[in-house]
Amino acid sequence: MENQLDMKALFSITYGMYIVSTEAEGKLNGQIANAVMQITGDPVCVTTCLNKANLTTEMIQKSGFFAVSILEQDVPMTFLGQFGFKSGRDINKFENVNFLKGMTGAPMVTDWSVSALEAKVIRTLELDTHVLFVGSVVGSKFIKEATPLTYADYHLIKKGKSPKTAPTFGFNTIK
Repeated sequence: MENQLDMKALFSITYGMYIVSTEAEGKLNGQIANAVMQITGDPVCVTTCLNKANLTTEMIQKSGFFAVSILEQDVPMTFLGQFGFKSGRDINKFENVNFLKGMTGAPMVTDWSVSALEAKVIRTLELDTHVLFVGSVVGSKFIKEATPLTYADYHLIKKGKSPKTAPTFGFNTIK
């Protein structure tokens, strides 16, 4: 069967823009992600899917918890770049960043965020290049009234690109 993927069709799926973060062995790290969603209401569970090569993925596997900060539309590209195009292996991504530590110790970013939540990992699914984490939400915080940033706005308004390890890297070709 011939591959008939039209990347423009896949780009029609809606996403938000988030910072997924954790704390492991005394170190904080986080990354930009668009693959986050609430999957159940009682109990409240969320899922995120991160590339196996990313430090945040390794740290969530060690710690067993993660936080999700929902970014606002006005977030500057420099802030997105700090969490999206730099590695926590090379820099402290939380330097000069305001955050609250939740009950799990996960950092919930308050700069440029509408709200944040923290979750305890209850299931993982290993995929070829990514790990899907399912988490039971143990805490959440509303930060401010603002319009959340969508992945489409990131590309169309902010002219952002997807890094090589993003599941949506192929979208860079349709701009």
